[in-house]
Amino acid sequence: MPKFIIEREIPEAGKLTTEQLKAVSQTSCGVLRKLGPNIQWVQSYVTDNTIYCVYIAPDEATVLEHARQGGFPANKVSQVRAVIDPTTSE
Repeated sequence: MPKFIIEREIPEAGKLTTEQLKAVSQTSCGVLRKLGPNIQWVQSYVTDNTIYCVYIAPDEATVLEHARQGGFPANKVSQVRAVIDPTTSE
């Protein structure tokens, strides 16, 4: 199944408290349960003003539906075409 990177522009995201991040995570997980097993949240990276999320889903529409139901921005959704790391150079 395809993997997607979602850019969520959230001003001052890096200043969210542990409790705020927990609440966002709980909302996301609740929506995931409703959408069923075809979409999976892998992990997210919080920076100063953006949260970058990694999802596995059948298509971009499913990712956008998760964002809509959760009330999250999805400013950019990009399908991962390849994964490389230091071992790729070997």
